[in-house]
Amino acid sequence: MEQMLDQLPVVLKALNMGFLQTLKLFTVTLAGAFPLGLVIAFGSMSRFKPLSIFTKLIVWVIRGTPLMIQLLIIYYFPGLVLYNPIWGGGESGRFLAASVSFILNYACYFSEIYRGGIQGVPVGQKEAGLVLGMTKAQIFCHVTLLQMIKRIVPPMSNEIITLVKDTSLARIIALQEIIWAGQAFMKGSQGISGAIWPLFFTAVYYLVFNGILTVLLGQLEKKLDYFK
Repeated sequence: MEQMLDQLPVVLKALNMGFLQTLKLFTVTLAGAFPLGLVIAFGSMSRFKPLSIFTKLIVWVIRGTPLMIQLLIIYYFPGLVLYNPIWGGGESGRFLAASVSFILNYACYFSEIYRGGIQGVPVGQKEAGLVLGMTKAQIFCHVTLLQMIKRIVPPMSNEIITLVKDTSLARIIALQEIIWAGQAFMKGSQGISGAIWPLFFTAVYYLVFNGILTVLLGQLEKKLDYFK
């Protein structure tokens, strides 16, 4: 116990740095996946069949394969197959590759949630908007969008919570996120080796972060109750 207390400052410093990387990846993923998912949803609902079929094929492939495989392919394929290591080296290159992988993956999942939310709005309300002389853009912004947001908050919340935990997969390409930092003390890091207890501390980080998100998303859902 005394040895653990002596090592605690070093471990917490490493875990804090790893958590910042996790938080950064989480934030970048949401910032990119939210708008891209909406674009993909529009593509899958397009009346232009080639675009619709192509978009649905991409979504099917991304949703049907593990995120870990996508990470490995996106990071290693350019360098090993095309002989063009576009991501560069170091932590920044690994982070960029991980960000692209996560954004693409979650945008495809978000697109299906968006599509379900949009198609769930009664057609009669859209027709009423047309009768009132509103354009399709106005109907989407003032009628469809607001009701869609209310419908998609619960499933979107689940995906956001899942994203927090999925960020740990980035360690497969050696991105130094929080679990990578905790596991390093088992292998030997900063004079500490064979220590498994730092991994239990990583679980606390995830629990606290997910707890905060759960409360915030719950508050958002309550504020949208007026759409009922």
